[in-house]
Amino acid sequence: MSLRVFSTLALTLAAGAALAATVPLPPATPTGSTVDVIQGVKIADPYRWLENWNDPKVQAWSDAQNARTRAYLDSLPDRAPIKEQLTQLIKATSPSYAELKARGARVFAIYNDPKFQQPMLVTMNASADPKSRAPLLDPNALDAKGLTAIDWFVPSGDGTKIAVSLSENGSEDGTVHVYDVVSGKEIDTPIPRVQYPTAGGSLAWAADGKGFWYTRYPGPEAPEAEQHFNTQVYFHRLGSDAAKDTLALGASDGLERVSEVFLDNRFNLPSVMAMVQRGDGNIWAFYVLKEGEAPVQIGTYTDDAVYATIGPDGAVYGISRKNASNGKIVKLAPPFAKGALAGAKVIVPEANVAILSGGAEQQTADLSFSKDRLFVRDIVGGPNQVRVFDLSGKAEGKLPLPQISANSEIEPLSSGDVLFDISTYLRPRYYADWHPATGKAEETALKVTSPVSFADAEVTRVFATSKDGTKVPVNVIMRKGTKLDGNNPALLYGYGGYGISQTPSFLGAFRRVWLDGGGIYAVANTRGGAEYGERWHQQGMLTKKQNVFDDFSAAGEYLVSRKYTSHQRLSLMGGSNGGLLMGAEITQHPKLARAVISAVGIYDMIRVELDPNGSFNVTEFGTVKNPDQFKALYAYSPYHHVVKGTPCPAVLMLTGATDGRVNPLHSRKFAAALQATTSSDNPILLRTNKTSGHGIGSSLDERIAEQTDELSFLFDQLGMHYPTASPHSSPAEASAP
Repeated sequence: MSLRVFSTLALTLAAGAALAATVPLPPATPTGSTVDVIQGVKIADPYRWLENWNDPKVQAWSDAQNARTRAYLDSLPDRAPIKEQLTQLIKATSPSYAELKARGARVFAIYNDPKFQQPMLVTMNASADPKSRAPLLDPNALDAKGLTAIDWFVPSGDGTKIAVSLSENGSEDGTVHVYDVVSGKEIDTPIPRVQYPTAGGSLAWAADGKGFWYTRYPGPEAPEAEQHFNTQVYFHRLGSDAAKDTLALGASDGLERVSEVFLDNRFNLPSVMAMVQRGDGNIWAFYVLKEGEAPVQIGTYTDDAVYATIGPDGAVYGISRKNASNGKIVKLAPPFAKGALAGAKVIVPEANVAILSGGAEQQTADLSFSKDRLFVRDIVGGPNQVRVFDLSGKAEGKLPLPQISANSEIEPLSSGDVLFDISTYLRPRYYADWHPATGKAEETALKVTSPVSFADAEVTRVFATSKDGTKVPVNVIMRKGTKLDGNNPALLYGYGGYGISQTPSFLGAFRRVWLDGGGIYAVANTRGGAEYGERWHQQGMLTKKQNVFDDFSAAGEYLVSRKYTSHQRLSLMGGSNGGLLMGAEITQHPKLARAVISAVGIYDMIRVELDPNGSFNVTEFGTVKNPDQFKALYAYSPYHHVVKGTPCPAVLMLTGATDGRVNPLHSRKFAAALQATTSSDNPILLRTNKTSGHGIGSSLDERIAEQTDELSFLFDQLGMHYPTASPHSSPAEASAP
């Protein structure tokens, strides 16, 4: 059934106002008199008391906020049909595969069956035929509530053993378990504290498969405030006491309090690469590790190399930005000497497109290889391309990717073929098999079929002009034939940080429901990402962070000026660093949009570095200890720019009590400040989930519940009605890109 469209904007808004549910008053929130003096500036913090989660008064206040939020959301008339449709679409989607790793005679993968709460670990045969799938580790069998999740996994070089980090309640606080692949039985004593949101976690097997290098955080012997810092690398022999493991890379070798270490030995060689990032700022050093020998630091933070690994021929391959902001590929032959990476040979010069880097934190590889080829992933304003070279740097063309698509995995098979994944906005992710002899690729059975079809939708790429004249890409997805008369509800999404780019990915059930309700969906490629390389990132970090907020508001104004929507029908959405973006838009441009959804956001930029993960973020945001950086932080910190009497948009803030990436205190303090000062009748809502964290590892039921709340909130605030029967709810093959 098509959506009923009102003839005038006034009628639409009147209907929306009439439908809006009654929102109870927020709980009483006392203010304190705390004032800090930083860089000579007095800074009031009236809600400092809300920082202490161990205080029963804070938990009672949070429970009252939750009760208020639930009273509103649960009463919305469209909530039940939206939840029913989301659940149907998501659970009717076929299982998917991800994180393929070919080792020995097997291919390991994460298998996500929407019939279950959590993805599981499976094996397939050497050709990755899904018909050969066999279960290896199922978190759903370990925890019926779906609160145990796989953080990451690493198979041994011969594929006979596998190490898996498991965590609970979305905490990402991981313990590594080792399993025999054939029997599925655990074969070693679990090792705790190998993974945490501050610096992540990693592991690499020794070539003989009898031991591994792994990251470990300090134990109970360290002060509580330091237990999520000072990651070290240890070497463990199977069957031995982990408490007696050998320190392989530590503070004496140059590791710092905020070092993040990523280990790689994908080709099962005697030497292992340790990539060390200084906080989250994409500043890297590199060490080669070998059992029984001292580590060799081949690259320092000042070399401007952003990635390095050991290839199939035993040489080091790296991405360098030394005098090359778009990146170039360098190669270093063994033996490896201290500082040698700075003088490595350039085999792929800088091009007019940017080489992607930064995937180590997502457990993906920036450079991929087959036994005799190198694959270099580029980003071109958002979409990807993949160039192919031989191991000397000779160009051999590109992988055949569709236009406006993205790639994140490239995995060589024992046959010599190469599997690679493809993502587009309008089709679910799938894998293709590339044949080096012909340069051609064909789709495999590793693909998703979905009841969600976007055959009725189109993707348009437009450009907004930011405050300083910069052209900012905006990807607009809407149903074909949508009339641009300013009456359409629109949802604009943004992130803008850490060099993380908004690349094409399947829009899925959430956006299908949004389009069925008559909405337009848009994604802004703001600065702070790496859509145009590291320069795009650097123009949106540290003292230039304001550019991100200007880019995003310009994208919103563009949608309004071109009649895609209006200010009263525009909504905004972002999470984490994107939550900071939402906070800045609420305080800097309160009239830009009618409604804002902000998840797990950062709002107090003056105190964020006092949190464990906040210390790691200093390289991205800056520190109040630096006068210029403090000035920039204070100038945009959302919590400190809430002005009494400002008519705020409707706001739904979501957070998780176990979040180790962004402290939930930010959401509590910002929600309290907005509730106390807004002059509008629009609701300011806070939703805290006690059994989830940053969203990583959340159960399927929680993800559906969260999306239901978000869509119900937007439908109510924008005066939308969900059709009683969706024309896109019956299972069908995924639409072509």
